[in-house]
Amino acid sequence: MVEIVWTEPALQSLDEIADYISLDNLAASQNLVRKVFDRVEQLSLHPLSGREIPELKTSIYREVIVSPCRIFYRLDGQQLFIVDVMREEQHFRNPFF
Repeated sequence: MVEIVWTEPALQSLDEIADYISLDNLAASQNLVRKVFDRVEQLSLHPLSGREIPELKTSIYREVIVSPCRIFYRLDGQQLFIVDVMREEQHFRNPFF
C-alpha cells in the first residue's frame, strides 16, 4: 500500500472544478469530489492502474479519469503524488516540465 499525497495545485484545481459545477448543481459537485477521492484512494492499492498520459508517452506520470476530470499522478517509491486535476475538455498543457 502506498501513501497518497495531494499537492496544493491539485487540490486547488479540484476545488475550482467543484465550485464551478456547484453553481448549477451542488449535489453533482459533491458527488464528483467524493468519486475523485474514492478513485484516488484505490490507487493506494493499485498505483499502476492508471494509464500512461497519451500526450506524454515516455513520462513518469500517469492518469485516471473520473469524468469530467483527468487526475494526474506520479509514483515515487512508497508515495503517490496527485499533481494536477483538470477537466477532460480542457486543452492539455504540459504542467509537469
